[in-house]
Amino acid sequence: MININNKEFPKLLLATTNAGKQRELRSLFQGLPIQLVIPSDLGISLEVPETGLTYDENASIKAQAFFEVTGIAVVSDDTGLEVDALNGAPGLHSARYSTLPGATDADRRAKLLDALKSSPQPWTARFRCTVAVAAPGRNIQLFRGTVEGEIINRESGDHGFGYDRLFWIPQVAKTMADLTLDEKNNYSHRAVAIKNAIPYILKILN
Repeated sequence: MININNKEFPKLLLATTNAGKQRELRSLFQGLPIQLVIPSDLGISLEVPETGLTYDENASIKAQAFFEVTGIAVVSDDTGLEVDALNGAPGLHSARYSTLPGATDADRRAKLLDALKSSPQPWTARFRCTVAVAAPGRNIQLFRGTVEGEIINRESGDHGFGYDRLFWIPQVAKTMADLTLDEKNNYSHRAVAIKNAIPYILKILN
């Protein structure tokens, strides 16, 4: 634990090396009596194969793997974009959708638009997220979030990462990447899942 103003704050490991995801998670936990750490803070370099058949399984696999290495409370997530015109693809393979060596987010977005070009619009879609929390003496607990929207055929916005620039949210008439971080925390699938998890995390850590 870290001592701040004579109060001890327990550690919570954010089990991701994705800088964009780390930024979102830090903002969601801001102000809470928790010391957030990332793998590099602990000198950990851990590649966890996502072999699960569901978001729940992949999130749990990652949480368990990091917990076994560190012994401290861990929060991990698995997220996917499901496009109805593609029968739910890329889904579980969203982060690995492009087969190009060293594929970037831009490569994955380009492949998505190419796959959709023969399908009529609107391209309805949703982001799904499962958050898994592992802690000493506890079974892994799962929390979920979903946001509905559609894919548009041009990129918009300078925020976010992944497919955010193509994911249009009709209720705010913006893409996920058009939203500021504070705005995104009101709508995103990951924000919903984390907010569902926070009461449990506070309970087990404090």
